[in-house]
Amino acid sequence: MFLIVGLGNPGDKYDNTRHNIGFEAIDYIAKKYNIDINRKKFKGEYGEGFIGSEKVILMKPTTYMNLSGECVREVIDFYKLTNEDILVIYDDISLDVGRLRIREKGSAGGHNGIKSIIAHLGSDEFSRIKIGVGQPKGDLVNHVLGKFSKEENEILEESLETTKLSVDTILKEDTSSAMNKYNGFKAKKSI
Repeated sequence: MFLIVGLGNPGDKYDNTRHNIGFEAIDYIAKKYNIDINRKKFKGEYGEGFIGSEKVILMKPTTYMNLSGECVREVIDFYKLTNEDILVIYDDISLDVGRLRIREKGSAGGHNGIKSIIAHLGSDEFSRIKIGVGQPKGDLVNHVLGKFSKEENEILEESLETTKLSVDTILKEDTSSAMNKYNGFKAKKSI
């Protein structure tokens, strides 16, 4: 079983914000694989299904970003998963909209959701896909809690599809293969 976690903040006011691109990625993957995100447990909303032959849990923590690790910890304890069974998808302000970066491990890089997960796992060794949301031109909080422009949303569609393809590769092969194929990905419609 594989746990795929998308990071974001719960509540309508955060829908379609840059910080919630992890939730959008989970919704996109769920739609492509007919997995209903209709259960509430482990301080999150989730669905179970299959991607290829791999059983997966698609999870959206409802703890708010800076407490995401509580949700992840509850799921891995309940299902007896290891760090190798975890993939986290989240926003990255150091990447332009339309860019992806995949990593097998690493620091939080200032991302509070990742900081929380590292603290609750006691390790930074878990796979992750970072989706570029662009660098702030002013206040960081306003930027990450701001909505994407129409032009950016068109680019994000391609980023979400490539995120899905990256997940497929990680499940069928491994994270290293996904890194080789998709790191440096840049959407064709870039700004």
